[in-house]
Amino acid sequence: QVQLMEAGGGSVQAGGSLRLSCTTSGDSYSGTCLGWFRQAPGKEREGVAAISTDSGAPFYADTVKGRFTISQDTAKKTVYLQMNSLKPEDTAEYYCAAESPADGPFCFMWPLDAYKYWGQGTQVTVSS
Repeated sequence: QVQLMEAGGGSVQAGGSLRLSCTTSGDSYSGTCLGWFRQAPGKEREGVAAISTDSGAPFYADTVKGRFTISQDTAKKTVYLQMNSLKPEDTAEYYCAAESPADGPFCFMWPLDAYKYWGQGTQVTVSS
Protein backbone atom coordinates (compact mmCIF):
# COMPACT_ATOMS: atom_id res chain seq x y z
CA GLN A 1 0.00 0.00 0.00
CA VAL A 2 1.16 3.50 -0.86
CA GLN A 3 -0.42 6.67 0.43
CA LEU A 4 0.04 9.94 -1.45
CA MET A 5 -0.68 13.51 -0.44
CA GLU A 6 -0.49 16.39 -2.93
CA ALA A 7 0.04 20.04 -2.08
CA GLY A 8 0.87 23.26 -3.84
CA GLY A 9 -2.05 23.93 -6.14
CA GLY A 10 -3.57 27.35 -6.52
CA SER A 11 -4.47 30.13 -8.91
CA VAL A 12 -1.97 31.92 -11.10
CA GLN A 13 -1.98 34.13 -14.16
CA ALA A 14 -0.81 32.85 -17.52
CA GLY A 15 2.96 32.80 -17.70
CA GLY A 16 3.29 32.19 -13.99
CA SER A 17 4.67 29.25 -12.06
CA LEU A 18 3.56 26.78 -9.42
CA ARG A 19 5.26 23.86 -7.73
CA LEU A 20 3.27 20.82 -6.72
CA SER A 21 4.52 18.30 -4.22
CA CYS A 22 3.47 14.74 -3.52
CA THR A 23 4.57 13.11 -0.30
CA THR A 24 4.42 9.34 -0.13
CA SER A 25 4.17 6.91 2.74
CA GLY A 26 3.62 3.22 3.18
CA ASP A 27 5.46 0.63 1.13
CA SER A 28 9.06 1.06 0.05
CA TYR A 29 9.72 4.23 -1.93
CA SER A 30 12.26 2.52 -4.14
CA GLY A 31 11.19 0.50 -7.13
CA THR A 32 8.20 2.73 -7.80
CA CYS A 33 6.97 4.87 -10.67
CA LEU A 34 5.47 8.15 -9.52
CA GLY A 35 3.38 10.07 -11.98
CA TRP A 36 1.49 13.33 -12.24
CA PHE A 37 -1.84 13.32 -14.00
CA ARG A 38 -4.48 15.97 -14.56
CA GLN A 39 -8.14 16.11 -15.36
CA ALA A 40 -10.04 19.13 -16.58
CA PRO A 41 -13.85 19.31 -16.36
CA GLY A 42 -15.43 17.26 -19.09
CA LYS A 43 -12.14 15.77 -20.21
CA GLU A 44 -10.39 12.47 -19.65
CA ARG A 45 -7.57 12.14 -17.17
CA GLU A 46 -4.23 12.57 -18.90
CA GLY A 47 -0.67 11.86 -17.93
CA VAL A 48 1.65 14.83 -17.43
CA ALA A 49 4.95 13.42 -16.22
CA ALA A 50 6.45 10.37 -14.54
CA ILE A 51 9.67 9.52 -12.75
CA SER A 52 11.40 6.35 -11.65
CA THR A 53 12.29 6.48 -7.98
CA ASP A 54 15.30 4.24 -8.66
CA SER A 55 16.87 5.90 -11.68
CA GLY A 56 15.31 9.37 -11.42
CA ALA A 57 14.66 9.19 -15.15
CA PRO A 58 11.80 11.53 -16.09
CA PHE A 59 9.25 11.33 -18.86
CA TYR A 60 6.94 14.09 -20.05
CA ALA A 61 3.85 14.52 -22.12
CA ASP A 62 4.49 16.57 -25.24
CA THR A 63 2.06 19.22 -24.01
CA VAL A 64 4.26 20.10 -21.04
CA LYS A 65 7.75 19.26 -22.28
CA GLY A 66 10.08 22.20 -21.75
CA ARG A 67 7.71 23.89 -19.28
CA PHE A 68 7.26 21.33 -16.49
CA THR A 69 9.94 19.50 -14.53
CA ILE A 70 9.41 16.43 -12.39
CA SER A 71 11.94 15.75 -9.65
CA GLN A 72 12.23 13.88 -6.40
CA ASP A 73 13.73 14.08 -2.95
CA THR A 74 14.32 10.48 -1.98
CA ALA A 75 15.12 11.35 1.64
CA LYS A 76 11.70 12.99 1.97
CA LYS A 77 9.97 10.40 -0.24
CA THR A 78 8.51 13.31 -2.13
CA VAL A 79 8.09 14.03 -5.82
CA TYR A 80 7.68 17.54 -7.21
CA LEU A 81 6.22 19.03 -10.34
CA GLN A 82 7.62 22.45 -11.16
CA MET A 83 5.28 24.13 -13.62
CA ASN A 84 6.54 27.18 -15.49
CA SER A 85 5.06 29.25 -18.31
CA LEU A 86 1.61 28.11 -17.30
CA LYS A 87 -1.21 28.40 -19.80
CA PRO A 88 -4.98 28.54 -19.28
CA GLU A 89 -5.21 25.07 -20.82
CA ASP A 90 -3.13 23.75 -17.92
CA THR A 91 -6.11 24.39 -15.65
CA ALA A 92 -7.14 21.08 -14.10
CA GLU A 93 -7.20 18.96 -10.99
CA TYR A 94 -3.72 17.49 -10.65
CA TYR A 95 -3.21 14.05 -9.16
CA CYS A 96 -0.15 12.18 -8.00
CA ALA A 97 -0.18 8.43 -8.51
CA ALA A 98 2.08 5.46 -7.89
CA GLU A 99 2.82 2.30 -9.79
CA SER A 100 4.26 0.04 -7.12
CA PRO A 101 6.19 -2.04 -7.84
CA ALA A 102 7.39 -0.46 -11.04
CA ASP A 103 7.39 -2.62 -14.17
CA GLY A 104 10.96 -1.87 -15.25
CA PRO A 105 13.57 0.90 -14.87
CA PHE A 106 11.73 3.49 -16.93
CA CYS A 107 8.40 5.03 -16.10
CA PHE A 108 5.64 6.33 -18.29
CA MET A 109 2.13 7.59 -17.68
CA TRP A 110 0.53 4.55 -19.28
CA PRO A 111 -1.20 2.27 -18.98
CA LEU A 112 -3.31 4.30 -16.61
CA ASP A 113 -4.53 1.26 -14.72
CA ALA A 114 -0.93 0.39 -13.80
CA TYR A 115 -1.16 3.24 -11.32
CA LYS A 116 -2.99 1.63 -8.42
CA TYR A 117 -2.50 4.32 -5.80
CA TRP A 118 -3.79 7.89 -6.11
CA GLY A 119 -3.74 11.07 -4.09
CA GLN A 120 -6.79 13.22 -3.49
CA GLY A 121 -5.80 15.85 -6.06
CA THR A 122 -4.97 19.54 -5.99
CA GLN A 123 -6.56 22.21 -8.15
CA VAL A 124 -4.50 24.36 -10.51
CA THR A 125 -6.23 27.31 -12.14
CA VAL A 126 -4.49 29.47 -14.73
CA SER A 127 -6.22 32.67 -15.79
CA SER A 128 -5.55 34.56 -19.00
